[in-house]
Amino acid sequence: MAEIQQTQSFPVPAIAPFTAAQGATGDLRLHQFRSRTFRNSRYLRVWLPPGYDDPANIGRRYPVLYLNDGQNLFEAASSFTHVEWQVDETADKLIREGATPPMIIVGLDNAGRDRIREYMPHRSLHPITLRAQGNRYPKFLIQEVMPFVARNYRVATGPENTGLGGSSLGALVALYTASVRPGVFGRLLLESPSLWASSRQAIKESRKVQCWPERVFLGVGTAEAGRKDRDQSVVDDVRELAGILRHRGLDEKRLRLVIEDGATHHESAWARRFPEALTFLFGH
Repeated sequence: MAEIQQTQSFPVPAIAPFTAAQGATGDLRLHQFRSRTFRNSRYLRVWLPPGYDDPANIGRRYPVLYLNDGQNLFEAASSFTHVEWQVDETADKLIREGATPPMIIVGLDNAGRDRIREYMPHRSLHPITLRAQGNRYPKFLIQEVMPFVARNYRVATGPENTGLGGSSLGALVALYTASVRPGVFGRLLLESPSLWASSRQAIKESRKVQCWPERVFLGVGTAEAGRKDRDQSVVDDVRELAGILRHRGLDEKRLRLVIEDGATHHESAWARRFPEALTFLFGH
């Protein structure tokens, strides 16, 4: 009589409905997400590392990196400038090379016309934002988005396994979130942060922060604004923030400052620096 092969069964979590992105490298899933905090909807773009669905990895949990402006991260077709960060290609390559551990990357789409209001923590006259809602962003991310991702995917917990980042105003609200919710995010990616907004309120408030993430990558170009005096001001602001972080004990193992000569305020620059950023933040 033939021997009966016994197979071990594993519980499979019910995954919220998603659409698979066809133009991405690897497994990119788009979830339509409704926010109670902002009372609107957007896509969450969840990129899964190679081998995530392999039976051998069914019990494995993964670090997760949350990035703002999700439309610009994975596919040129959805990007505001039709240029993407190439997050999927870069992460896939670094993971396969062993430069970074396998991780989940979640792109949070911005709210389109309401992007500036959602990403601005404080009122501002430049740009004019009198009904800023960025102070709600930490609640939206920590109490809505992160629990949704944890229910649907095998994410590792703790600040050492949780990163947050963005560019421009997306970096500004990431900085604000890490500042007001210390101990949640252990990895922080700030690309070309709009530190000038709201009369440099972010820099002023950063001086009061006692607890920063374990690792911070801070990137900027020398041609961000397109005018020499403004270009210098942008770089000076980033240097000032780096000085604040160093004063709080972030040495070269915890803080990476990259000032790229000639780089502009554009997705192509952020894509170019992303391999170094990801390796520094999550590498061994």
